[in-house]
Amino acid sequence: MAGVNRAGTSSDGYSLLLSATFDGNSCSAVRHEVRASAARSRLDGETLDDFITAVNEIMTNVVRHGGGTGKLRLWRNGDLVCQVIDHGPGFDPTPHLHREHRPQPAATGGMGLWLAQQTSDHLTIASGPDGTTINIYGSLESGGNT
Repeated sequence: MAGVNRAGTSSDGYSLLLSATFDGNSCSAVRHEVRASAARSRLDGETLDDFITAVNEIMTNVVRHGGGTGKLRLWRNGDLVCQVIDHGPGFDPTPHLHREHRPQPAATGGMGLWLAQQTSDHLTIASGPDGTTINIYGSLESGGNT
């Protein structure tokens, strides 16, 4: 697995739990690291499963559509935030935002962003010609702790 780092605090007060680079060969290992870090943050049960599903879908999109490699950061500050960055060609996120109805699958996929939105508390997309950054939010208050 290419470069995994844990722990630290960012300048805005978020606790950095994990920082990793990934490609098609290391997605599974990085996903397991995200799961372990999220569980240590008291995300559990269905909430944890949903969060990991969202992270997996976005990582898979990076490998398939975003240039093949990406960077992942996981922070905690009241909520859990997983940021996934690629350096692919970018795309217009507008049709993918706030989509309430399941899209029709296509030969190139088409369900990953929708599924990630459905399984996260909130998701943001910033995309341009130099790459895409997606933030996946998971509420620690609604998950686990029971």
